[in-house]
Amino acid sequence: MTRIGNMHGPDFTYLGVPKADLDDESTYADADVVIIGAPFDGGTGHRSGCRMGPMAIRGCDYLPHDGSRPHLSLRVDPLQELKIVDVGDVLMPAGDTEKSLERIGEAVRKVCAAGAIPVCIGGDHTIALADITGVARHHGWGRVSVVHFDAHADTGDIIHGELVGHGTPMRRLLESGACRGDRFLQLGLRGYWPEPETLEWMARQGMRCFEMAEIVDRGLDDVLTEASRIALDDCDGVFISVDIDVVDPGMAPGTGTPEPGGFTSRQLLDSVRRLCLELPVVGVEVVEVSPPYDHADITVALGNRVVLEALSAIAARRRGVPVNPARPLLEGR
Repeated sequence: MTRIGNMHGPDFTYLGVPKADLDDESTYADADVVIIGAPFDGGTGHRSGCRMGPMAIRGCDYLPHDGSRPHLSLRVDPLQELKIVDVGDVLMPAGDTEKSLERIGEAVRKVCAAGAIPVCIGGDHTIALADITGVARHHGWGRVSVVHFDAHADTGDIIHGELVGHGTPMRRLLESGACRGDRFLQLGLRGYWPEPETLEWMARQGMRCFEMAEIVDRGLDDVLTEASRIALDDCDGVFISVDIDVVDPGMAPGTGTPEPGGFTSRQLLDSVRRLCLELPVVGVEVVEVSPPYDHADITVALGNRVVLEALSAIAARRRGVPVNPARPLLEGR
């Protein structure tokens, strides 16, 4: 299939990185990271619109799209120090969930097989089923830990009469064996779902879920330390899944199922940075950004920066030089 760029708009790449074509492996054969768009919201249970997320996240920046972003605290320029390409959006036809997930899963598998890290921009959280399965097909069934930022557990069984949707992907992943329950970490859960029956199922799988009250009580750094320790134990890589609704809707209103009382935008960026610095990340996704419900690009800008924070930390980790983000900005200049 010929590259389509942004499925719902003009063909431009994430912050100006080079274009690549999934059907031409030579265009990403030596890439470190491949950006993949997943413009799908067919699994949304409340407010739709996140099919427009990939285009919005790629384009939301007040700086030129020149393929360069020096990170002030990490002292890296990930778009220059890593070879990052953008293959555009996977064609995901409205109303055909099976075909859409099959296509994004195969795209992720191909990127992994080429030796690159897939960074998937959604789209609703249904795509996690395909994204993480695609990574597991390459790195090994049950060999990839998942760190999942979300207000919701997404471990429902049947929702609105369907087995597949944005409230069920994590259950389907564990049922398939693609991931292990005891290497599945969830951060930021809060609110009034899931119900006790689903929580009991989650406990039987050995999942570790950090509800917001626990995070506030213990402190985010302590929670991240525990999550990192579990994720590294007896696994070969870590997948970072970020549902933007993990952030309080006051700082991220543009999402389908907002739940008050979440992370600040700063906490999310710091968390993603730390995990990508400390862990062998083999895949990243940022999902549930719904531009129609956003205001002044608040949520879209955060989605853009979550991707950039992950890329910056991956670049700093690969450089192998100890990072002290707290040192004075102009020290040694």
